[in-house]
Amino acid sequence: MARKRKGNPVHGWINFNKPYGMGSTQAVGKLRWLMSAQKAGHAGTLDPLASGVLPIALGEATKTVPFMMDAAKSYEVEITWGEHRDTLDAEGVVTATSDVRPSEAQILTALPQFIGEIDQIPPKYSAIKVDGKRAYDLARAGQDVILKSRRVRIDDIRLISAGENAARLFVDCGKGTYIRSLAADLADALGTAGYVSQLVRTRVGPFKIDAALGLDFIEQSVHKAAADQVLLAVETALDDIPALAITKLEQDDVKQGRAIALPLDFAKHMSLVDRPEIQDGKPVLILVKYEGKAVALCEASGGTLYPKRVFMM
Repeated sequence: MARKRKGNPVHGWINFNKPYGMGSTQAVGKLRWLMSAQKAGHAGTLDPLASGVLPIALGEATKTVPFMMDAAKSYEVEITWGEHRDTLDAEGVVTATSDVRPSEAQILTALPQFIGEIDQIPPKYSAIKVDGKRAYDLARAGQDVILKSRRVRIDDIRLISAGENAARLFVDCGKGTYIRSLAADLADALGTAGYVSQLVRTRVGPFKIDAALGLDFIEQSVHKAAADQVLLAVETALDDIPALAITKLEQDDVKQGRAIALPLDFAKHMSLVDRPEIQDGKPVLILVKYEGKAVALCEASGGTLYPKRVFMM
């Protein structure tokens, strides 16, 4: 007999404005406890020394976390010039110094080389696994951590402000991008040293900082028995996936894991028939709903919808 999960069947996303100093795992545990949820997870680690958007999934929303892991992200970062630190942020030990202070014009000239697909070496103080162990654990143990360069995507970099000793930048990027590495590489390109002295994540996919909720607001909502006010729908993470309304009978089939027909008019309307993915034999994801409520994520293939992730709520 399966052991009953502790907590309540709470389902949805919280757009959490993570405060400085709190770890991502700590944030998940705190919100899971506050919401008395059975399951919880987050979409993209945010370092304790960073703040901002940390989408947290509760209950059946955890099934949509993989779609947020690939989502584009935005940051505002402050880079302080003159010091290189081993962690590439304010927490680290100074390992090199420079008297060079780049001008605003020099920064603007250097930024374009970092836009597009670039090669980047992740920080040795990161959660990347090396032989089954986290790189930051190895680094803290005094081991020489060597990480391989990886391809990442930077969609946009804009200079917000530039002072004598620091500059603030806005960055739009794809998954796997380390802003700390970007800051260090920019400093190197400018002939100086630099580290991230402040970092705020302002967006993860559809989750934006202007709508993010602070811990105090969430705690007050729970205290007032209005916890549902902080929850966003399970399908919030699936905003770029086509949605199809289905009938009660079709819902029953999907809930049982049975395939249903993909309406031809819907396929034509969504331009699914001639999409390259389908022509190459690759399935296309469709979110099916009944009476406006998410039922399942299905794969469309050959005029049929096959349930892949069914939401049990």
